[in-house]
Formats: sequence, C-alpha cells, structure tokens
Amino acid sequence: MTYQTVNPYTNELVKTYPDATDEDLENALACGNDLYKTWRKQKGAGDRPAQLRQVARLFRQDEEALAANLTRDMGKLAGEALAEVELCANIADYFADHAEELLAPVLLDNPAGKAYYIKQATGIVFMVEPWNFPYYQIMRVFAPNFILGNPMILKHASNVPGSAVAFQDTVIKAGAPEGSLTNLFVNYDQVDRAIADPRVSGVALTGSERGGASVAKSAGANLKKSSMELGGNDVFIILDDADWDLLKKVAPGARLMNAGQVCTSSKRFIVMEDQYDDFVSLMVDAFSHTVLGDPNNPHTTLAPMCMVSARDNLAKQVEQAVAAGAKVAYGNRPYDSRGAFFTPTILTDIDRDNPAYNQEMFGPVASIYKVANEDEAIELANDSSYGLGGVVFSQDADHADALARRIETGMTFINGGWVTMPELPFGGVKNSGYGRELYSLGFDTFANEHLIFDHSN
Repeated sequence: MTYQTVNPYTNELVKTYPDATDEDLENALACGNDLYKTWRKQKGAGDRPAQLRQVARLFRQDEEALAANLTRDMGKLAGEALAEVELCANIADYFADHAEELLAPVLLDNPAGKAYYIKQATGIVFMVEPWNFPYYQIMRVFAPNFILGNPMILKHASNVPGSAVAFQDTVIKAGAPEGSLTNLFVNYDQVDRAIADPRVSGVALTGSERGGASVAKSAGANLKKSSMELGGNDVFIILDDADWDLLKKVAPGARLMNAGQVCTSSKRFIVMEDQYDDFVSLMVDAFSHTVLGDPNNPHTTLAPMCMVSARDNLAKQVEQAVAAGAKVAYGNRPYDSRGAFFTPTILTDIDRDNPAYNQEMFGPVASIYKVANEDEAIELANDSSYGLGGVVFSQDADHADALARRIETGMTFINGGWVTMPELPFGGVKNSGYGRELYSLGFDTFANEHLIFDHSN
C-alpha cells in the first residue's frame, strides 16, 4: 500500500510517505499499552479534558493550515474544509466539557444490595478511517475514547496521509501523552496483526462494506469488540405537502455536498407521481448551475472527487445503470480537466433489476424515483441492503415523524438534510454497519460497563 497525496484538482503527486515497519507497530502497541495502564490507575479523566480542550483550541487557531490539508489531500472545497475543522473542535469541546457526567457511576435500583456500574477503559482502540472527512472521522472516535482512557492507533486512508499526520501533530502539540494517538502507515497484514494483538481491545472502522467485512472478520476471530460505519443509499422522501421553497434550498445540496462523497448524503429521491416532473426539473436546474473548478476558488460549488480512480469507478457504475435501462435526466458528460472531476448527474427510471437500485454511488449522482403513495415510498425506501440515514419532507410535523419511524435506518432527518453534532448519535443498521459514534452512545462503545454489587448494603 502506497501512502501518498495526489492533488485531485491537478492530479499531480504532492508527497509520498514511508510505510510503517513492524518495529513501528510494536513500538506503538507497547507505548499505547503502557499509557493505558497509567491512565487505568488514575481516578476519573485526570488531565485529559484540559488536553482535549487544547486540541479544540489548536484546531481553531490553525484552521487555515488544517483546512488546506483537506483540500490538498482529497479535493474538498475550501469552505467545506473550514467547516470540518470547526466541527472537529466542537466535538473535542463537547467530550471535554461532559467528561465528568459521562464517567459518572450509574446507580442501579436493586432490593438485594447496593448496585452501580462504572465506565472504564478497555485498552488500545485500533482505528481504520476513510478519506472523505479526514479529520472528522478520526475525531468521532478519538475524542470519546481519549476521555475514557483508551489509547488509539490510526490507520488512515492511503490518499490522505497529510491530514493524518496533521491530526496526530495537533494532538501532540496539545500536550497529550505519547501514545494517545499514533498514526501508522501500515499495510493490511499489519492491520490484522494489530487486531490480533492482546493489547488491542477494540476496532473502529468507517469505510466500505468490503473493508468493513474484512476488518469485522478479523475482529470476530480474535473476539475483539468492533464498530462499523459503512456505506449508505439514503432516501429523501418528498410528501405531497412539502414546502417547495425549502426543498429547493435543501435537496440539491443534500446530494452534492463534498462532491457527493458522503455516506449519509441523500442518494435516492422519492417523490409522489403528481409532483415527479416538477421535482426532476428542480434538480436539473440546480445541477446545471453547479460550477466545477479549483476547490480553493470561492466561486467553485462542486469540487473534484477524491481521486481519478474513484471518478472512473463512478463512471462505470453510471454506464452500467444506463445499459440496464436507466435514463439520464442530466449530466453524464465528460469534463475537460486533468483533475478527478465528474459532472453532476441525475438518473431516473431505475427498476429493481438495475444494478444501481441497490448500489451506493459515491459521487455527484442522484437517482429519482416516482411512487403513487406513501406506503409505496416506504416500501421502496426499505427495499435496500443499506440503512444509514434518510430525509422526510412534509409541513405536517407529526405526520413526518410517524413516517420517519417506519424507515429502516439509523438516522432520519425531517425537513432538512443530514446534520452532525457531538450531541447526536451517528450510525446505521443492515449493511450500513453497527454501533454508534458521538453522544453518550459513542462514548460507551469501547467502555467496560463494570458492575459493582455490595451484598452488605
């Protein structure tokens, strides 16, 4: 595996990074395990909340440089990169500010004696993270586990090594102890070796189904707890009473944010048949006004994809969908550039036999479906191997809430696209994975909920 930054806008090699050696991995495991034992002896979170607040402060202080790494590594729009840096600072602040309550003993009502449980660290957590949100994906795991007392080893995506180094450097600069977060440019054999090591207690992965299945298999074989945040084919259901002024503002961006490379972005738009043509026209108009170009240019609204190979793979998926009967309502045209650009595309008339029906397209491609009624919308929404997020648009809040509960997914948003905050749990069901990140649910993922029961009370 080659860890290197290739600028997606120019397709030019920026820097190649050296692979980690087996000695590097052993040193990281030894250092992390020593730190775990040190933290395990401390009462509460010790100095970690203050150190995590310093991480947040540095993210804000160095936001321009940190954001530039994201744009250089994977092509993110400059404005979106700055927003990701701020989000990471907010997550760090949240877990620092809530450390005491998250670690507080939980009393249990029991007539036979005094009972409570405490949340304790379990050991090193091995992180396998993707390229689409190079800092945010790390922070979702790092912040809660750092407060809990689980040291972490990071294996980041091979195309965002600069961002991985910058995150680790920020943690070190914040004064966190050595071993708190160790980035390693490891290969897949070394990943398996790390997961099997008894000093590693859990594995957190965000990525593809294929990658998740491989890492989950290794974790299961070694009886290691794991959390998996995988792909999505999220629905965007538009009911008859939707607010179309709001819809025009939300729907296009729900698909095109981050060049469509978001696991929770809306990919399947489901609309009632009497409004179908109007919605297709809305999306075609919005997609036709996107501005492709330099992600550092404030006038650019659609950045390149993360790499040329990802663009080419998406093009093949669209070709297969069209060959199977899908119609192109807009896009699917070449763009004259050395970079990894893919013109925004809208597909319609996708039937159940089309490979695109149950396939995640990780890029600026929207699929629009026509249904006769709400029951048909829910049936279509749930006829998927994925279940990560979803959206319902209706001016009747109670009705939208009731419909949202019928969708088989981990997260549903009403009258707005996907949002993420440290106070909101993140995760899915089905082939979209298992486990939760963020909020107290994410804090508990790799905790030992240790029961203490006193018969004498």
